[in-house]
Amino acid sequence: MKVYHFTGPEPLFTNSFLLVSDKNNAVIIDPACSAAEYKAALQKTGASLKLMLCTHGHMDHMGAAEQLRAEYGAQLRCGVQDVQGNSLFPLTQVDGGYADEEVITLDELSFRVIATPGHSQGSVCILCGDHFFTGDTMFYGDTGRTDLPGGDPDEMVRTARKLRSLKLPADTKVLPGHDIFSTYGREMAENWCINQMCPAEEV
Repeated sequence: MKVYHFTGPEPLFTNSFLLVSDKNNAVIIDPACSAAEYKAALQKTGASLKLMLCTHGHMDHMGAAEQLRAEYGAQLRCGVQDVQGNSLFPLTQVDGGYADEEVITLDELSFRVIATPGHSQGSVCILCGDHFFTGDTMFYGDTGRTDLPGGDPDEMVRTARKLRSLKLPADTKVLPGHDIFSTYGREMAENWCINQMCPAEEV
Protein backbone atom coordinates (compact mmCIF):
# COMPACT_ATOMS: atom_id res chain seq x y z
CA MET A 1 0.00 0.00 0.00
CA LYS A 2 1.11 3.52 -0.81
CA VAL A 3 -0.40 6.52 0.97
CA TYR A 4 -0.40 10.06 -0.42
CA HIS A 5 -1.41 13.15 1.57
CA PHE A 6 -3.29 16.10 0.07
CA THR A 7 -4.29 19.38 1.70
CA GLY A 8 -7.57 21.06 0.87
CA PRO A 9 -8.04 24.76 0.13
CA GLU A 10 -7.76 27.54 2.66
CA PRO A 11 -8.94 28.52 5.17
CA LEU A 12 -9.69 25.02 6.51
CA PHE A 13 -6.84 23.07 4.87
CA THR A 14 -8.63 19.72 5.20
CA ASN A 15 -6.42 16.63 5.13
CA SER A 16 -7.20 14.15 2.39
CA PHE A 17 -5.54 10.85 1.56
CA LEU A 18 -5.09 8.70 -1.54
CA LEU A 19 -4.30 5.04 -0.88
CA VAL A 20 -3.07 2.84 -3.71
CA SER A 21 -3.20 -0.94 -3.39
CA ASP A 22 -0.60 -3.40 -4.59
CA LYS A 23 -2.83 -4.00 -7.62
CA ASN A 24 -2.88 -0.25 -8.37
CA ASN A 25 -6.45 0.38 -7.30
CA ALA A 26 -7.07 3.60 -5.39
CA VAL A 27 -9.17 4.77 -2.46
CA ILE A 28 -9.64 8.39 -1.40
CA ILE A 29 -10.33 9.19 2.24
CA ASP A 30 -12.21 12.52 2.36
CA PRO A 31 -12.02 13.89 -1.23
CA ALA A 32 -11.62 17.48 -0.05
CA CYS A 33 -9.38 18.84 -2.81
CA SER A 34 -10.09 19.72 -6.43
CA ALA A 35 -10.81 16.89 -8.83
CA ALA A 36 -7.83 18.04 -10.91
CA GLU A 37 -5.41 17.29 -8.05
CA TYR A 38 -6.62 13.73 -7.68
CA LYS A 39 -6.75 13.18 -11.42
CA ALA A 40 -3.13 14.30 -11.73
CA ALA A 41 -2.07 11.91 -8.95
CA LEU A 42 -4.01 9.03 -10.47
CA GLN A 43 -2.44 9.68 -13.84
CA LYS A 44 1.04 9.85 -12.31
CA THR A 45 0.64 6.59 -10.39
CA GLY A 46 -1.39 4.85 -13.07
CA ALA A 47 -3.92 3.90 -10.41
CA SER A 48 -7.64 3.34 -10.94
CA LEU A 49 -9.98 5.09 -8.54
CA LYS A 50 -12.44 2.55 -7.13
CA LEU A 51 -13.69 3.92 -3.83
CA MET A 52 -14.14 7.12 -1.80
CA LEU A 53 -14.71 6.93 1.95
CA CYS A 54 -15.89 10.05 3.78
CA THR A 55 -15.28 10.30 7.51
CA HIS A 56 -18.34 12.56 7.69
CA GLY A 57 -20.48 14.74 5.45
CA HIS A 58 -19.25 18.29 6.03
CA MET A 59 -18.67 20.33 2.90
CA ASP A 60 -14.94 20.86 3.49
CA HIS A 61 -14.33 17.10 3.28
CA MET A 62 -15.87 16.35 -0.11
CA GLY A 63 -15.14 19.06 -2.63
CA ALA A 64 -14.45 16.59 -5.45
CA ALA A 65 -16.66 13.68 -4.38
CA GLU A 66 -19.51 13.96 -6.84
CA GLN A 67 -17.31 14.90 -9.82
CA LEU A 68 -14.94 11.98 -9.24
CA ARG A 69 -17.88 9.63 -8.73
CA ALA A 70 -19.32 10.72 -12.08
CA GLU A 71 -16.02 10.61 -14.00
CA TYR A 72 -14.54 7.38 -12.61
CA GLY A 73 -17.59 5.46 -11.49
CA ALA A 74 -15.96 5.17 -8.07
CA GLN A 75 -18.17 4.06 -5.21
CA LEU A 76 -18.89 6.86 -2.72
CA ARG A 77 -19.58 5.96 0.92
CA CYS A 78 -20.65 8.31 3.72
CA GLY A 79 -22.68 8.02 6.90
CA VAL A 80 -26.28 8.32 5.71
CA GLN A 81 -27.13 10.66 8.59
CA ASP A 82 -24.85 13.23 6.93
CA VAL A 83 -26.35 12.97 3.44
CA GLN A 84 -28.67 15.97 3.57
CA GLY A 85 -28.17 18.11 0.46
CA ASN A 86 -27.67 21.45 2.20
CA SER A 87 -24.80 23.92 2.47
CA LEU A 88 -23.15 22.18 5.45
CA PHE A 89 -23.87 18.61 4.31
CA PRO A 90 -23.86 18.93 0.50
CA LEU A 91 -24.07 15.29 -0.56
CA THR A 92 -27.42 14.29 -2.00
CA GLN A 93 -26.64 10.71 -3.02
CA VAL A 94 -24.13 8.04 -2.01
CA ASP A 95 -23.58 4.41 -2.92
CA GLY A 96 -23.83 3.27 0.66
CA GLY A 97 -23.61 4.27 4.30
CA TYR A 98 -21.73 2.48 7.05
CA ALA A 99 -22.45 -0.08 9.72
CA ASP A 100 -20.45 0.16 12.93
CA GLU A 101 -17.47 -2.23 12.78
CA GLU A 102 -18.09 -2.89 9.10
CA VAL A 103 -15.00 -3.98 7.16
CA ILE A 104 -14.63 -2.74 3.58
CA THR A 105 -12.01 -4.43 1.44
CA LEU A 106 -10.23 -3.57 -1.78
CA ASP A 107 -7.45 -5.92 -2.85
CA GLU A 108 -5.19 -6.30 0.18
CA LEU A 109 -6.58 -3.17 1.83
CA SER A 110 -9.00 -3.64 4.72
CA PHE A 111 -10.88 -0.66 6.15
CA ARG A 112 -12.48 -1.08 9.57
CA VAL A 113 -15.23 1.51 10.00
CA ILE A 114 -15.88 2.66 13.56
CA ALA A 115 -18.95 4.80 14.23
CA THR A 116 -17.88 7.88 16.20
CA PRO A 117 -20.80 10.35 16.38
CA GLY A 118 -20.36 13.63 18.17
CA HIS A 119 -18.95 16.04 15.61
CA SER A 120 -21.78 14.95 13.31
CA GLN A 121 -24.30 12.14 13.50
CA GLY A 122 -22.64 10.23 10.66
CA SER A 123 -19.02 10.63 11.75
CA VAL A 124 -16.77 7.60 11.54
CA CYS A 125 -13.11 6.78 12.03
CA ILE A 126 -11.46 4.39 9.58
CA LEU A 127 -8.63 2.02 10.43
CA CYS A 128 -6.49 0.60 7.65
CA GLY A 129 -3.48 -1.34 8.92
CA ASP A 130 -1.50 1.06 11.08
CA HIS A 131 -3.24 4.14 9.63
CA PHE A 132 -6.16 5.54 11.67
CA PHE A 133 -8.14 8.17 9.75
CA THR A 134 -10.06 10.10 12.41
CA GLY A 135 -11.73 12.84 10.36
CA ASP A 136 -12.95 15.60 12.67
CA THR A 137 -13.54 13.21 15.58
CA MET A 138 -10.02 13.36 17.03
CA PHE A 139 -7.21 15.81 16.33
CA TYR A 140 -3.73 16.26 17.72
CA GLY A 141 -4.56 17.08 21.35
CA ASP A 142 -8.25 17.75 20.79
CA THR A 143 -11.59 16.46 19.55
CA GLY A 144 -13.99 17.92 17.02
CA ARG A 145 -16.45 20.67 17.84
CA THR A 146 -19.99 19.65 18.72
CA ASP A 147 -21.83 22.96 18.30
CA LEU A 148 -22.66 22.61 14.59
CA PRO A 149 -25.94 21.08 13.38
CA GLY A 150 -25.82 17.36 14.07
CA GLY A 151 -23.17 17.73 16.75
CA ASP A 152 -23.77 16.28 20.19
CA PRO A 153 -21.45 16.67 23.20
CA ASP A 154 -22.92 13.64 24.98
CA GLU A 155 -22.24 11.50 21.92
CA MET A 156 -18.68 12.82 21.83
CA VAL A 157 -18.16 11.64 25.41
CA ARG A 158 -19.33 8.18 24.43
CA THR A 159 -17.07 8.31 21.38
CA ALA A 160 -14.09 9.27 23.57
CA ARG A 161 -14.68 6.17 25.68
CA LYS A 162 -14.98 4.08 22.55
CA LEU A 163 -11.72 5.41 21.13
CA ARG A 164 -9.89 4.59 24.35
CA SER A 165 -11.38 1.11 24.46
CA LEU A 166 -9.94 0.26 21.02
CA LYS A 167 -6.50 -0.26 22.59
CA LEU A 168 -4.68 0.07 19.27
CA PRO A 169 -0.88 -0.24 19.12
CA ALA A 170 0.69 2.95 20.46
CA ASP A 171 2.49 3.65 17.19
CA THR A 172 -0.70 3.54 15.10
CA LYS A 173 -0.67 6.69 12.96
CA VAL A 174 -3.51 9.10 13.73
CA LEU A 175 -4.38 11.02 10.56
CA PRO A 176 -7.02 13.64 11.40
CA GLY A 177 -9.14 15.77 9.12
CA HIS A 178 -7.18 18.92 9.94
CA ASP A 179 -3.82 19.98 11.29
CA ILE A 180 -0.86 17.78 12.16
CA PHE A 181 -0.61 14.01 12.47
CA SER A 182 -0.10 12.07 15.68
CA THR A 183 -0.12 8.55 17.09
CA TYR A 184 -2.75 6.65 19.03
CA GLY A 185 -0.45 6.27 22.02
CA ARG A 186 0.24 9.98 22.15
CA GLU A 187 -3.45 10.89 21.96
CA MET A 188 -4.53 8.42 24.62
CA ALA A 189 -1.84 9.74 26.94
CA GLU A 190 -1.89 13.47 26.18
CA ASN A 191 -5.10 14.49 24.42
CA TRP A 192 -6.56 16.83 27.03
CA CYS A 193 -10.08 16.58 25.64
CA ILE A 194 -10.12 12.77 25.54
CA ASN A 195 -8.69 12.62 29.05
CA GLN A 196 -11.15 15.17 30.36
CA MET A 197 -14.13 13.26 28.94
CA CYS A 198 -12.76 9.79 29.57
CA PRO A 199 -9.96 9.46 32.12
CA ALA A 200 -7.72 6.45 31.49
CA GLU A 201 -8.80 4.75 34.71
CA GLU A 202 -12.40 4.55 33.43
CA VAL A 203 -11.47 1.87 30.89
